[in-house]
Amino acid sequence: MNLDVSDLQISIDEQESWRRVMNVTIPASIVQAEERKAAKQLASRARLKGFRKGRVPTKVIENRFGGALRQEALDKLIGSAYKEALAAQELRPISEGELEDLQYKPEEDLSFAIAFDVEPVIELARLSGFVVERPSVNISDEQVDEVLARIQEQNGVWQPLEEGKPVEKDLVSVTITRLDDGGEPVDEGREYDLVIGSGDAIPDIEASILTLETGETNDFDIAFPDDFPDESRRGDSERVRIALTARRQMDLPALDDDLAKQVGDFETLEELTTKVREDMTKEADQQADSVARSRLLDLIVEANPFDVPASMVRRYSEGIMGDVSQIPEERLTEFRDQIRPEAERAVKRILLIEQIAETQSLQATDDDIDDRVEEIAEANNTDAAKVYADLQKAGRIESLERELTEKAVFDFLFEQSEITEAPSS
Repeated sequence: MNLDVSDLQISIDEQESWRRVMNVTIPASIVQAEERKAAKQLASRARLKGFRKGRVPTKVIENRFGGALRQEALDKLIGSAYKEALAAQELRPISEGELEDLQYKPEEDLSFAIAFDVEPVIELARLSGFVVERPSVNISDEQVDEVLARIQEQNGVWQPLEEGKPVEKDLVSVTITRLDDGGEPVDEGREYDLVIGSGDAIPDIEASILTLETGETNDFDIAFPDDFPDESRRGDSERVRIALTARRQMDLPALDDDLAKQVGDFETLEELTTKVREDMTKEADQQADSVARSRLLDLIVEANPFDVPASMVRRYSEGIMGDVSQIPEERLTEFRDQIRPEAERAVKRILLIEQIAETQSLQATDDDIDDRVEEIAEANNTDAAKVYADLQKAGRIESLERELTEKAVFDFLFEQSEITEAPSS
């Protein structure tokens, strides 16, 4: 359907947070013409007793299907008028239109309102002159030793122990059976493997296991802690029977050159230690840069305040929450309210980065993407064409483009402000 926008009465109400309400009035003559058109189309294909197919008089159709025809005509008119009005007003909604205040009586004008959000206009008044402290990066020998200890554990072997009580870091196998008030089992019991001291079980369970010899069984009263994942069990207590069926202790390899050769392309323990420190320093640098970027972006948002559309915040929140089909509506509303401030903050950051990239012409180019693909290929000793094909297949080309654009934006912003180093702790 093509409507002449000059026949429509259109007004726009600008509301908060880039909310717009479009009010449209369609003359009665156009509505009636559309109703007659719908009746004529239906008459050409309708089958009614007493009439040949396609020969049903329009008047009969109007009398028989008047309500349905009117609804069909109104739906088409509203959709077409909304589209034409948006084009006339040069508006590009970023949310679905929500029909409000539909007013219509036969042989009178049709009026309605549609609410929607539009892309926010961001005025960048200040992008420079900020002072941001970047966390210092200082990898201690103790931190490196912790990583080397984990490498030892990852290459250790669990050795069974025939007797004795468990100690910290032992791997134990237990069977836990719930008991009723009379001390009788209420289930068949469940088997568990857990490492003592790793948080695999609640404190009372671990404390009970530590009293058992290998092969021993005993009954215990246990209480569920206040931070237990199942809120309904917090503070509850119950009696259980615990059988310690097996106990194992980690046999750690020596921290030497042989271990270094075993875990990677290293000839000596010194080479492995150097690599661990380099990786830790690189990761710490990335984290420090992330903190500095976050702090700088918060300052820029504060210096360039703007509202964000509710629909964008809602979509971001839904992305965080994922599948919520099993969550009660009351809890869902509470969760949305809790994450709304952070969601709004995140959306502001995203929009600000996009706006800076556009105004400063910092969007990643095809050449930038090709260069990054070459770097990835070289680092992984593979072909650039294969890397690109894999990224494309995984749908990650756009995310790579966003990553490069964001890096260019922050490189630009860092040049405009003073980034200081925090004192070493």
